[in-house]
Amino acid sequence: MNSTQIILKSSTRDLILVTGGAGFIGSNFVLSWLKNTGDSVLNLDLLTYAGNPANLAELEGDACYTFVRGDICDPELVASLHREHRPWAVVHFAAESHVDRSIVSPEAFVRTNVLGTFTLLEQARLYWMGLNGAERERFRFLHVSTDEVYGTLGAGDPAFCETTPYAPNSPYAASKAGSDHLARAYFHTYKMPVLTTNCSNNYGPFQFPEKLIPLMILNALEGKPLPVYGDGKNVRDWLFVEDHCAAIRRVLEAGKPGECYNIGGNSERANIDVVTAICDLVDELRPVGAPRRRLITFVEDRPGHDRRYAIDAAKIARELGWKPAEKFESGLRKTVRWYLEHPEWVENVRTGAYREWIAQNYAERREVHGLGTRD
Repeated sequence: MNSTQIILKSSTRDLILVTGGAGFIGSNFVLSWLKNTGDSVLNLDLLTYAGNPANLAELEGDACYTFVRGDICDPELVASLHREHRPWAVVHFAAESHVDRSIVSPEAFVRTNVLGTFTLLEQARLYWMGLNGAERERFRFLHVSTDEVYGTLGAGDPAFCETTPYAPNSPYAASKAGSDHLARAYFHTYKMPVLTTNCSNNYGPFQFPEKLIPLMILNALEGKPLPVYGDGKNVRDWLFVEDHCAAIRRVLEAGKPGECYNIGGNSERANIDVVTAICDLVDELRPVGAPRRRLITFVEDRPGHDRRYAIDAAKIARELGWKPAEKFESGLRKTVRWYLEHPEWVENVRTGAYREWIAQNYAERREVHGLGTRD
C-alpha cells in the first residue's frame, strides 16, 4: 500500500469520506462541510498536479479533519479507510477533469474516472454490506459527475435533464459517463444507496488556472494574450462553486437513493462574453492604461468542441428545495477578487509542469483572428 496518512487528531463526531478533497470543488466542499455541519471529514487525495493541500491550510490542527494521501484505485487502502474510520457517507469528487488533457492523454482519464470509481464503489459495497440496522440505512455513496456526459446542444434545444440520453464527445466525458453507469449499476444490481449529481461548469476560489475563468483572470492581470477557442460562441452554464457545495449537502441530506440530480447555475453564457466580463472586472479592480479586451485572441478550436451545455435543474429545486444563491455577475466578481487577493496561492500552483502545459495547449495553437479592439 503506497500512501501517506496524516491523522491530525481523532474526533468522536460522525465522519464522511471525501475523495479528491484537495482539488478545486473538493476543497471548497470540505471547507463548507466543516462550517455547515457537525460531521468530520476524511480526505483521500493523491495530490496530482491539480490537488493542492494549501487549499485546506486553514484546517491545520483541526481535530475534525483527517488527510490521507493515496490512490482511489488502491482497493486495500480504500478498504482500510472504511474499516478504520467508519464513514456514514462517501462523497466522490476525485477525477481527471480537463477536456484538453483528455485529448492528449486519455489513458489517465479512463484509469482514474472509470477504474477509480469502480474501486470506490466496490469497497463501499463490501463495507455497506457489513453494516447493520441504522448504520446500514443511513449510509450513502454520492458520485459527483458532469453535464458533459450528455453531449452537446443546439442553440434552440431544451436544456439537459436527468433523462437526457448520454452522448459523450470527449475522452473525459466518456470516462465520466462510464463512471455514472457504474454508479447506476451498483444501485440497481446491489441496491446500494448511490446518488449521482451532474453539474454544469463550476467557477470560484482555488480553481486550477488551466480552466477558462482563472486562466483569463491571470493572463489579463499580466497583460498576456487571452486565447479563446474558435469563434468564442460556445455556451456553458456557469455554477458558483459554493452553490454546488450547498447542493451536494442537500442531496446527501435528502436525496433519494438511485436518483440523479442535475445541478446548474441558471447562467448560460458564451465563452467570449465570459472573457469580456473578466476583462472589464480586472480593468475596474486593477486599472491600466488600455482596456484588457485588446488582449483577446481567437485560436484554433479544440477537437470535437461541444457547442452548448445547459442544465435544467428543476428536479433538485422541486424535490429538494435547492436553487443557486449566486448570480453569475456577483459570483464572477467574488472570483476575480479572490485571485487578486491571493497572489501567493497563484504563484505556488504555477509550476514548471503547468507552464509547459499552457505552452503546449495554447501558445502552440494557430491564431485565427483577433477581436479587433487592439487599436
